[in-house]
Amino acid sequence: MGLTKSEIFADEHNKLASFFKVLGHPARIAILQYIIDKKTCICNDLVDELGLAQATISQHLKELKNIGVIQGTIEGKSVCYCIDEKVWKELQNGYNAFFNQEVKVSSCCS
Repeated sequence: MGLTKSEIFADEHNKLASFFKVLGHPARIAILQYIIDKKTCICNDLVDELGLAQATISQHLKELKNIGVIQGTIEGKSVCYCIDEKVWKELQNGYNAFFNQEVKVSSCCS
């Protein structure tokens, strides 16, 4: 497998790419949507809601937690997750800044 040479790119490019990579799985989008809709969740709720195995849900939660978009607190034997609003805003701002750029199509692409 080749190296990505991520060190040659700007920090904001690497961060946005990391967000996109993690958010590139539909289960993770569904998990985020569930947490947003419910304001909080317990991992077992996600198993019932999405129909995926507990281990699969845990792996997706781990990836979302690694980029900081969710945070969890332990309540007994369960972990309660919520959106980290600061990181969510960073993600929104990065996404909007990237996709709100004006694009001019060159005549060679027409």
